[in-house]
Amino acid sequence: MKPSVAVVILNWNGKLLLEQFLPSVVKTDYENLQLIVADNASTDNSVAFIKENYPQISLIINTQNYGFAQGYNEALKQVEADYFVLLNSDVEVGKNWISPVIELMESNKQIAVAQPKIKWLKQKELFEYAGAAGGYLDNYAFPFCKGRIFDEVEKDHNQYNNNEEIFWASGAAFFIRSADWKLANGLDPDLFAHMEEIDLCWRLKNMGKKIYYCAHAEVYHLGGGTLNTSSPFKNYLNFRNNLIIMQKNLPFGEAFTKIFIRLWIDLAAWLQFFLKGNFKFAFSINKAHFHFFTGFFKNSAKRSNHQISFKKHTGTYPKSIVWAYFVHKKKKFIDLVF
Repeated sequence: MKPSVAVVILNWNGKLLLEQFLPSVVKTDYENLQLIVADNASTDNSVAFIKENYPQISLIINTQNYGFAQGYNEALKQVEADYFVLLNSDVEVGKNWISPVIELMESNKQIAVAQPKIKWLKQKELFEYAGAAGGYLDNYAFPFCKGRIFDEVEKDHNQYNNNEEIFWASGAAFFIRSADWKLANGLDPDLFAHMEEIDLCWRLKNMGKKIYYCAHAEVYHLGGGTLNTSSPFKNYLNFRNNLIIMQKNLPFGEAFTKIFIRLWIDLAAWLQFFLKGNFKFAFSINKAHFHFFTGFFKNSAKRSNHQISFKKHTGTYPKSIVWAYFVHKKKKFIDLVF
């Protein structure tokens, strides 16, 4: 018997997405599988739609909209399986998207988390913005992907077809051992959404675990596509949460230095938004910094007793991705010098 796998889709008023994407999910070819939709108190008849059309899918009903992080935390308390798969509701999968990832993780018990190759549903020859071929962090904890740097998304021509260790896996199709989920106490609910999967991966890496990209499984994510579709609220969450995860996971000296530098880099971003007349985005950075500092002591209490030096982690870029991209015009992952 293969290890048991629970695919859990978190839903909030996503009936239209469920109608579009559940048909591919229920065709998944894996013999020891649970399919679950965890509903965050939807009001759009999502639950009634699933009950009527997909009796093979189990339902977990959260009492309120907890957001992404706490929504999954609440739901997975009620799930028993060897592996959890956190799958976005706007992801199209093939029949054999699970087995290659589980086989990879079973080959090395230190692999706590993995993701498949993630491509863009609207243009299937392109990698997808939010996951691509696995996540990396630069020297100041800016996240980017193999196959996507800022809003430059590459075509997939099999250039990233090897299984490799990475820094973080995308929350769009996030495979994790249930034992490691429990070991790390799941996602940080205070992050609400955005970068909570990076934080979880970072905490696990500090425990000596590994994060992997599986090149031989492929899914298609609708997603947003590019930075241009961002909202001021998303911008706020990204700037705030990026500082929080640095504070939580870096050794003290490195956290102090890198956060100090990041605040100046954020100021440059603020000036760019302001000079372009994007005042809501500029204000979202002010708001992010304000809430980072007001929550400083609360987040300090979340630091573990053991952090590993950033440069010792696999999946880190030792320079500034901002400098490489905007100054040296390094647009593709292959152009970067590690």
